Amino acid sequence: MNRLSRSFAALALASLVLSGVAAQAKEKKPKHKKDQDLSANPLAGVNSKQPDKELYDKAMLALKKGRFDVARLDLQTMLNTYPDSEYRMRAKLAVGDSWFKEGGTAALTQAESEYKDFITFFPNAPEAAEAQMKVGDIYYQQMEKPDRDWNNAQDAEKEYRTMINMFPDSPLIPRAKQKLRDVQEVLAERETQIGLYYGAKDNFPASIARLQTVVDTYPLYSKSDQALLAIGDAYAGEAHAVQMAPGLNGAVRERLRALYEDKAAAAYARVITRYPLAPHVEDARDRLVAMNRPVPEPTDAAIAENDAEQKSMQPIRFTNRALDIIKRGPTVVEAAHVGEPSVEDPKRTLAPDVTKENIALFNDALHEGKPATATTVTPTGPNEPPRSDEPSSVPLAPPTSEGTGVGVTIVNQGNGDASAAPSPNEAVPAGTPGDPNNALVKPVGPTNTVLPPVDKPAEAPDQANDIKPGTGQQQTAAEAAKKKPKADLNEESSSKKKKKKGLGKLNPF
Repeated sequence: MNRLSRSFAALALASLVLSGVAAQAKEKKPKHKKDQDLSANPLAGVNSKQPDKELYDKAMLALKKGRFDVARLDLQTMLNTYPDSEYRMRAKLAVGDSWFKEGGTAALTQAESEYKDFITFFPNAPEAAEAQMKVGDIYYQQMEKPDRDWNNAQDAEKEYRTMINMFPDSPLIPRAKQKLRDVQEVLAERETQIGLYYGAKDNFPASIARLQTVVDTYPLYSKSDQALLAIGDAYAGEAHAVQMAPGLNGAVRERLRALYEDKAAAAYARVITRYPLAPHVEDARDRLVAMNRPVPEPTDAAIAENDAEQKSMQPIRFTNRALDIIKRGPTVVEAAHVGEPSVEDPKRTLAPDVTKENIALFNDALHEGKPATATTVTPTGPNEPPRSDEPSSVPLAPPTSEGTGVGVTIVNQGNGDASAAPSPNEAVPAGTPGDPNNALVKPVGPTNTVLPPVDKPAEAPDQANDIKPGTGQQQTAAEAAKKKPKADLNEESSSKKKKKKGLGKLNPF
């Protein structure tokens, strides 16, 4: 009985509660239409009932709800209908925002075109920095991992650098610098991986070129200490290769090994002085001690700078590694958040340049201690003035008209008096200035001035039909005048049949 009464009491209480709730629902005021949220509209606080402002607000509302085609249609209508509107600049930028928010390769390409047009039409407007920033964001969203295509990362770096250089007073500069640090982290990671691969294959020039580019271009890279350590290992590998090279002179081998070890020690020392709190500092110290080289001490400023960089870098967690497998873009949590990123790309270090440097080191080691080779003097041409470094030559006097013409004979006296010279038919006494033995320039050539006889060619043999001189018959003028008798034609033999004359025609024989 008690149990039954308790159940009835509970039912009655529940009915009373339900009736009270229904009464409150009936008495509740009707819900008013929610006000439009225009937080994404930069001109939402402008109270204006002008038609161009109404079109702009309508387009912003459609853009917020994801109706990008409607938003672009309203914005184009406003721009075409009210070309002198005070909202045309924001409307032009909003067209690019509609393509940017729509996403996709084609839409992002169109968004970049719209932003570039906005910068062209309004280069001095504050919104131009925003447009340039979004151009960099377009490529940032399409970045691949470090081991994939790096064209988008390169384009993003270029656009962010352009934004920082063109608009240094923009409030978006801190965000642009951080984006640039993230992009440079990806590019530096790519170059480092390639450099370590070449180092593992003992291709030391290529490895040094890649890693040196990372160290010079991206000083805020989270693994710069590892890149410097790999540079030192590459130079140490070259020193070991020289030590094991067969057929190399011992002195040259030792000099080359010392030069490469100096470069390796410089790379290890830079790890300690520039990144004193990095993970690979102890490895650099151990290598310097093993090479019997002094270990440098970092300055307080370097320690403070590297401490701030290390604290701004976030370590990669398990969730980051899991998301890295799923998502398309790279993981940039290790990028530094302090320091000035490089806004100008220095000259890249190429493998051929490193190879030329190695050749120069080899030549220096090979020729060290040897005297310098004398440079040969090239004589001047016939029409060129004489040089001071050219040795002087004694001019030779032209040969005189008398004599044999072989060599040179100086007959002038020491005082240069030409009248005292003997005549050509007189004999020159020995010991006089005109003596060839005492001349300043002695004759050149053989002493025998008698010319050899001229060799005659051998006579040709007589021909069979030639008439020797003196043996032929001499024809006088009288004989030549006589006429030669006519030849008897009857006595000549001929193969032709002769015609018969007179009675001979009747004789058949």
